[in-house]
Amino acid sequence: MINLKELKELTKELKVLYVEDDSSIRATMTDYLKKLFVLVVSANDGADGLEEYKKDDFDLIITDLSMPHMNGLDMIQAIKKIDEDQAVLITSAHSESDYMFGAIKAGIDGYIIKPFDYGQLNHELFKITQRLKITKENEEYKLYLQEMVDKKTVELSYMVSFQSDNYEKTLIAMVEMIEQRDTYTAGHSKRVARYCEIIARNMGYTEEECITIHQAGILHDVGKVGTPDAVLLNPKKLNPLEYILIQEHVVMSHKLLNNIPMFEPLSEIIHSHHERYDGNGYPRGLKGDEVVPLARIMIVADAFDAMTTNRIYKSRKTVDEALEELKSLSSKQFHPEVVEKAVVALRDIEIDETINQLPKTKLEEERFAYFYNDTLSNAYNQNYLDVVLMKNNQNLKFENMEIIMISNFSKYNKEHSWKEGDKLLSNFSNALCASLDDSTVYRVFGDDFVVLSKEKLDLSETKKELDKIIKDKNISYQIKSIDLSKVSIDRVSQIENYKH
Repeated sequence: MINLKELKELTKELKVLYVEDDSSIRATMTDYLKKLFVLVVSANDGADGLEEYKKDDFDLIITDLSMPHMNGLDMIQAIKKIDEDQAVLITSAHSESDYMFGAIKAGIDGYIIKPFDYGQLNHELFKITQRLKITKENEEYKLYLQEMVDKKTVELSYMVSFQSDNYEKTLIAMVEMIEQRDTYTAGHSKRVARYCEIIARNMGYTEEECITIHQAGILHDVGKVGTPDAVLLNPKKLNPLEYILIQEHVVMSHKLLNNIPMFEPLSEIIHSHHERYDGNGYPRGLKGDEVVPLARIMIVADAFDAMTTNRIYKSRKTVDEALEELKSLSSKQFHPEVVEKAVVALRDIEIDETINQLPKTKLEEERFAYFYNDTLSNAYNQNYLDVVLMKNNQNLKFENMEIIMISNFSKYNKEHSWKEGDKLLSNFSNALCASLDDSTVYRVFGDDFVVLSKEKLDLSETKKELDKIIKDKNISYQIKSIDLSKVSIDRVSQIENYKH
């Protein structure tokens, strides 16, 4: 069940246009929406709704589909011509399947079925307004990034005017700036710089060119200092907006360095390090020999390091496996001349198998934990458990796992409402967290929990607290213990195998 306080916080500054031909439904729904949104304008059909839309800027359109004069689908299509990014939530009866299909093709953000279930309505409103908030924050962040780039450019240019003879110290300062932002990116940059230089020397480049590409490798991801944590730390597939934001680090790196005379020779190399031989790269879609020669080397070196180091949700390849992948992508992603030399130059590289993308400093742990907090309780969420299990499989920080499986919860939800179900889950989770100070608690699969600890737990007192919470609620739970020193579990999906 959505927390109404959180929903109101998201909606309090937003404006809504509500279109519904049934006067009774329109009046009831309008009254409800006015409790959430700063402005609610209602219209009785699509034509009226379109006219109202043209008078103001609305954050969200909520509309019925089947209406006289102009139906909801025609209105949505007309609005999308004005603003293709306009957020739209449709209301529909089950019988309106043709309308529904057309609305989905038109690009709606959500739908609710009549008669209205206010729990479902709140869920859809929360989902859409949260996305609107993120989009707004990202736009504001992009403006902030530009201001930060301009400010840093001025600062660094001023520094260069006094320290033009001190190139090495400036380079070190830039590396330290990266390390403060993200230790993994810093380590990745140093390795890429090393691989770039090794390949360049094997290809017969001059000493000066080898030094240049090493320096470019050190700074190639400097633009990531401005990438939001929610994008940089996101282990899931990025949505289109997030993908654009992560791509902008290349442009930001180029802008930052191109305005500093001592770094200008590096900027074009860095600007092209995500291009592809086949032209399908970014940010400019350069193809083949359009990519400057030293950047062709960096593209291969960058990919080789990504292949041979552990990422949050992807295990590393061996050197041999990575070199085979480079060869398989020759003349596709990578320049064939570079691949030919790289597979020779990199074949004896020794990889530190402990390198991964997991947090190393206290600050990074807090950033990760914040990103992976469960929205319902004091526990962590399932995504964070995946990260912890992967790390635990390497260092065995936790040797004991307790799986707490709640039975009959779906029935309880159905009989008592989602709100009461969420309240029970929250109380259950908070009791676990409060009674197990030296352990970490995660909510998984909706209504199950996992507890990780260094050693086997005495759960007798914890069970007493849990029993109080479920008393007289026709709900039960089971606890299954797993010795992680004997059983290897490195992802959440494997836990399903031990629930029965």
